[in-house]
Amino acid sequence: MMRSLYSGVAGLRTHQTKMDVLGNNIANVNTTSFKSQSISFSDLMYQTTQAASGATETKGGVNARQIGLGAKSGAIATAIESQGATQTTNNPFDIMITGKAFFVVNNGNQNLYTRDGSFYVDGAGNLAMQSNGYYVMGWQAKVDTETGARQIDKNGGLMNLPIMTADNLTYAPASTSAAVFSGNIDDYDTNITSDNGKTITLEFYDNKGYLYTGKFTLKNVEGNADSFTLTLTDILDSTGDSIGANLMNGVNFETATGARTKTINLNFNAATGEISAAGGYNTSFIVNLMFDQNVAGLEPFGYQKAATDQTANRAGQLALDFSTVTNYNTNGSATIKATKGDKKSNNTGRMVGEMNGINVQTDGQIFATYTNGQTKLLGQIASAEFANASGLSKEGDNLYSSTLNSGDATIQDITTDGGYMNTGVLEMSNVDLSKEFTEMITTQRGFQANSRIITVSDTLLEELTNLKR
Repeated sequence: MMRSLYSGVAGLRTHQTKMDVLGNNIANVNTTSFKSQSISFSDLMYQTTQAASGATETKGGVNARQIGLGAKSGAIATAIESQGATQTTNNPFDIMITGKAFFVVNNGNQNLYTRDGSFYVDGAGNLAMQSNGYYVMGWQAKVDTETGARQIDKNGGLMNLPIMTADNLTYAPASTSAAVFSGNIDDYDTNITSDNGKTITLEFYDNKGYLYTGKFTLKNVEGNADSFTLTLTDILDSTGDSIGANLMNGVNFETATGARTKTINLNFNAATGEISAAGGYNTSFIVNLMFDQNVAGLEPFGYQKAATDQTANRAGQLALDFSTVTNYNTNGSATIKATKGDKKSNNTGRMVGEMNGINVQTDGQIFATYTNGQTKLLGQIASAEFANASGLSKEGDNLYSSTLNSGDATIQDITTDGGYMNTGVLEMSNVDLSKEFTEMITTQRGFQANSRIITVSDTLLEELTNLKR
């Protein structure tokens, strides 16, 4: 009689535990990246009133007689690898992992792991969790001393990710080191044949990011329809004022022979209309515009050292490419123009840039964008995977820690196993309310049934005590 009472009590306890699990799931139905749990029961110990016996020559064996003593909680499993739904936030620091990886964060003492990608940039400029300020861990970007390119440095181990530091808030200016003259020169363009010639302008930056405009005059050579002169007449600063005669004296074209001049000849092949290498220039027809650093005030133009860098007459240079200029009939209208940068639009120079955006790639690489059109690699968010992610220990605040049964974290690029990151979205809870409510109904009925065991057993005990009146 007493065994049934204890079985009923054990049943009540297990169903109460299941209700606790269900309640926790439902409470976290809107918790970012929450992973639902489920509980399984197992039967409790048994009281053996008769042991099993084996068969003999005269009779068969007898099974053991065992009376169960109820149920107990068997295991509580977490659906940790079940992806939650996507919630759009449009916050660039909200990041969602697709796949089975985890973010790595640090509380100051140890690394912890989370699927909650609701991050922000703290007062020191570091990427951190919004809920508790724990640093998001990854690899920082460094400049390769050989190539000059920025790349992720994974040799130094995991570190916090400083995003908005003083070095990253601006992008340094750079001077223009190449320009291209393109288009066509028509022999009968009235501007070219006039006494004043045709004015061609070229904008370029110095190494402080100031914009200048070079003014060139193109004129035909009298008596030679296939030859023209190009003269540097002035350089205007960003306010439209001339840099002055003294500074202009230090700016000249340099021919292949090393001569310095304000005027160069553009000679064309009469048969093809293409520019030739005549006049001592190289076959690609690139002429260097030299800025003499010995002239005070021209130092900002010393962005690129010339071949005479080791001599006393040091200079900066701007390589002008004339190789695509042609000399055809275009109905008396010349289309020649000059643009900064080479044929691949490199070396255009730039002004100083202010950070105006952060972009996180699918592989976790973080890029900053700037108002001068440049981008800079800042770092990469690391990810962690486990041999048995279900074995992780829950630490609250959407955090997990590794255990003996989860195995150690494997730190890697998230794309290694096909995962990726999306920005502006968060992973929501994977709780299925319809399933939870159904489980709640069966749990309630199970609890009621076990309570009946106790009440019926109590009734039997009452009848037993009433035998003697």
